[in-house]
Amino acid sequence: MTPGTHASPEERPVRRRRTAWRVGTPAVALLCGSLFVVSAVNSHGTDLRPGRYTDLATLTGSESDAYQKLEGQVADLQKQVTTLTNAVPDADVEKAQERVGRLKSPAGLTAVSGTGISITLSDAPRELIDKTTRNPNEMVVHQQDIQAVVNALWDGGATAVTIQGQRIISTTGIKCSGSTVQLQGVPYPQPYVISAVGDQAALLNAVSGSRYLQIYQEQAADPTIGIGWNLSADRMVRAPAYKGLLDLSYAKPLSAS
Repeated sequence: MTPGTHASPEERPVRRRRTAWRVGTPAVALLCGSLFVVSAVNSHGTDLRPGRYTDLATLTGSESDAYQKLEGQVADLQKQVTTLTNAVPDADVEKAQERVGRLKSPAGLTAVSGTGISITLSDAPRELIDKTTRNPNEMVVHQQDIQAVVNALWDGGATAVTIQGQRIISTTGIKCSGSTVQLQGVPYPQPYVISAVGDQAALLNAVSGSRYLQIYQEQAADPTIGIGWNLSADRMVRAPAYKGLLDLSYAKPLSAS
């Protein structure tokens, strides 16, 4: 078309479409680039939609490894705090340290060993669960089962209790998460080994006197349920010192304003 001429009616729509394409393409590219930047910032370099974990053992091991690394960092920081605190020549600080020292043992912050008992809880065999006509919830270990054992051991005068080798203190939370149990937020698969240091006779009497555990053992003896129960008296039980965080997290009421 020569300068000064006008487009025919048939040419005008084509020109408008081409103009819209030239303008719209950069705009879409700019929007996509902005979304990529936002995703990168929010993900901190990780996958925003990671694939589902199908290997429970791998997931549990990964979470436990991450927890142990963080636990090591906490231990190092606590040592630094202790070193700096001891270096302060202050009478009030020394008195506070003496009080802390006396409270460490009952708080579970020192290692304990001695005679005791161990109880192992486990799910029924998978082949039995797959073919059962019963409620399958009767055939797996729940957090209340573990809590019942721990409570019985405390009632029996245990001086220290561990689950999966982890020291249990007053703030320890036991929570079911799928087919694992979480302790201090770390998942552990079954079987669950619960050990206690203390007088064996007193511990055994407390366990046998628990009505809840009596029912559990009756179900363990039922071949159609097959849930696991094993109790052993041990000449030596070792309970390591608790090394996790001691800060308490709790809900706070909203202000009235």
